[in-house]
Amino acid sequence: MEPPVREQADETVGPPHSGEESTFEIRPLTTAERIGEAGGGGSGPGDDGHGGSGGPGGPGGNGGPPGPEPHKRLPGRTAIEWGVLIVAALVIAIVIRTFVFQAFYIPSESMVPTLKIGDRVLVNKLSYKLHDPRRGDIAVFKAPAAARTEEIKDLVKRVVGLPGDTIEGKDGHIYIDGRVLSEPYLPSGTQSRTFPAEKVPSNAYFMLGDNRQYSKDSTFFGPIKRGDLIGRVFMRIWPPSHLGFL
Repeated sequence: MEPPVREQADETVGPPHSGEESTFEIRPLTTAERIGEAGGGGSGPGDDGHGGSGGPGGPGGNGGPPGPEPHKRLPGRTAIEWGVLIVAALVIAIVIRTFVFQAFYIPSESMVPTLKIGDRVLVNKLSYKLHDPRRGDIAVFKAPAAARTEEIKDLVKRVVGLPGDTIEGKDGHIYIDGRVLSEPYLPSGTQSRTFPAEKVPSNAYFMLGDNRQYSKDSTFFGPIKRGDLIGRVFMRIWPPSHLGFL
């Protein structure tokens, strides 16, 4: 009788020929061997000719060490970055408000109809550091003692008389050095208050409200020193329906 045929598996893992010591161990495959990690003999993408992460020993491949982990941002570092950004924004805002632009609220009717109560305007605080005030400018200045109150520290008026001008109000008009001043920024028919001729001192300005009969201005407290001028009003920012340059 012929001996029974042994299966291939028996030949592979069975005992060696007579007189030889067995060097084989029957054990299940490890997880690493099953998925082709180091020692497992698995094939990576590099084995099929596509390159990349395959091949033993390649970084990030099946046979090499794992690649670097993605960079994780620490919560503390993110908080510090946001803090720095907020502080920087506040510093920039303070610098701009102090040296460049500032918003002002109109509290009275002295500049009606050009500006009304509740309007908010933007003032360029650099203007009069770069050039002299010009006739017709709308300017913000520190309120003199005669017009200052707890609520009102600054005033908004129009520059009408310049240093060295002789200014006078008569017959409903403003006269500069004896000649009627053209004021196209006023509504037709506006009547200015009557006041005697006065020479504007050097480095000072005669300020009038557009609402001539109801404005507490230089006809009441006199010319304003240039050092008290804060800046030139160049834009109305509120209400939105009247947004625009002045």
